[in-house]
Amino acid sequence: MRKRMLATVLAGAMALSLAGCGGSSDSAATTAAPTTAAQAAETKAEATESEKAEASEEAKEPELKETSWAPSTTVSIVVPAGAGGGTDISARVFAEYAKKLTGADFIVVNANGAAGSVAANQVLSSAPDGHTFLYGHCLVNVANIAGVTDYNYTAFTLGPTFAKSPAQQLYMNPDKYKDLNAFIEAAKAAPGQMKVCTEVGAYTYYEILAFEKAAGIDLDLVDVGSNSDKIAAMLSGQVDMMPGDYVNCKDYLAAGQFVCAGAPLEERYDMIADIPTLKEQGVDLVYPDLDYSFYFPAETPDEVIVWYENLVQQVLADPDAQEAVKNVDLEPYYLSAADSEKNEENIYSTIKGIADELAQ
Repeated sequence: MRKRMLATVLAGAMALSLAGCGGSSDSAATTAAPTTAAQAAETKAEATESEKAEASEEAKEPELKETSWAPSTTVSIVVPAGAGGGTDISARVFAEYAKKLTGADFIVVNANGAAGSVAANQVLSSAPDGHTFLYGHCLVNVANIAGVTDYNYTAFTLGPTFAKSPAQQLYMNPDKYKDLNAFIEAAKAAPGQMKVCTEVGAYTYYEILAFEKAAGIDLDLVDVGSNSDKIAAMLSGQVDMMPGDYVNCKDYLAAGQFVCAGAPLEERYDMIADIPTLKEQGVDLVYPDLDYSFYFPAETPDEVIVWYENLVQQVLADPDAQEAVKNVDLEPYYLSAADSEKNEENIYSTIKGIADELAQ
């Protein structure tokens, strides 16, 4: 009941705002050394050739579709977040390499607020001419599930997907808890008292609700605000756990100020290979990743979408662009518009299922 009331309050507040991570001889040793060195050199050469082949495969020219459309003016990439985060920076990576490839101008427009619906509304009211699109992950779906908006991804024409980030990991204060099991034991010993920061009605809110159920615990969810606010609350000891992106938490993890309880993934990601999944530790939870896609106004022509599918594939075929995406702790990840739409449907269904269960 407590969590259901919080969600209701948030929906009302956001609606108002819309309105206004042994030995041998010396001779034997002398004989063996050159052989070992030769083997090492051969292994290194094979590895180098393998890396070159892999890079060549990644950078090969994609198969493009025919389209007669191209931008005739500046393209606005509307981002439902402030400057400096993974969404904003990866959008700017795309803009930079898209301009290099096409000569067209791409600008990033930051429009934060109301669970991403400020940016979403801006795009929905724009002309469906290919010169404005929303760039981000599942905020559109979450805002609808939370009751902030009366539309979800189906209000848009889906474009391609450009990058991926693993579902947000769970971080703890290492002075309090050494691992996930220690946290769960403490939570079971003090039902409803362990504080976890989130934003009520947002992506992390439903993630923590799912974590509660999978771990068999009851937590006190505290709405503290943005990512920087969550980190401040963790560092000051005001909360016991926070969900977070690796890009925002890795420095604190390296400094020993945070310890990661795990990630709600089916299997480990290369970029966070040292972080175990929750499933490995006995908590059966897999939560949707953050897939960064393009959302266009409804009725955007197919030829526009094809142009952007071609462009995203060309950008991601550039090793420099791939590296730039990885430097933001995201993974280059292409999905066609059709596959992006199927992915959105799966994400929406998963998170809505969590919300519907809460409402029962």
